[in-house]
Amino acid sequence: MVSTMSRDFLFLLASTRRPGVVGNTETLARRAARSLGPDVGQTWLSLSEHRLAPFIDQRHDAGTYPPPSGDEAKLLQATMAATDIVFVSPVYWSGAPSPLKLYLDHWSGWMRTPDVPFSEAMAQKRLWVVTTNGDRAKAEPMLTSYRMCAEFLSMRWGGALWGPGGPPGRVDKEAHALAAADAFFVDR
Repeated sequence: MVSTMSRDFLFLLASTRRPGVVGNTETLARRAARSLGPDVGQTWLSLSEHRLAPFIDQRHDAGTYPPPSGDEAKLLQATMAATDIVFVSPVYWSGAPSPLKLYLDHWSGWMRTPDVPFSEAMAQKRLWVVTTNGDRAKAEPMLTSYRMCAEFLSMRWGGALWGPGGPPGRVDKEAHALAAADAFFVDR
């Protein structure tokens, strides 16, 4: 069981599958989340169901960004409220799915939004990753990228949970992945 000192987990579902189709990555994440216990908060958000505008880099033009609105504001609020952020991220072409990459791009704006202490808040959080694909080695470039994001913002790295991907339901047949999920958040 995870230590419950006011913890609140934000699970960001990054799959681009049709709504209602639960893939292997989400299945593995939900299995891992069972160890959190009833007194640990859990918020599950599907990034593909939140509309984010394309990110425009204006660091060297305006220097700051306007306060976010709409779905971007909802994602920022959920991010700031969490103690732990979990990227539920299948591997697409050795990298991050496009909804998660766009969310991460918006971090650059949030770091430069007046009256939003984004960098300071992120330094108090832990980043975790749950991923699936056909080959663990092919996940490494993406996992390295996520670790580097955590390091850049001085976040603690919780680790990565990997399971085999493929058609929905495949991970349910993988005892080693399910056992790893059951232990992923325990005593961390």
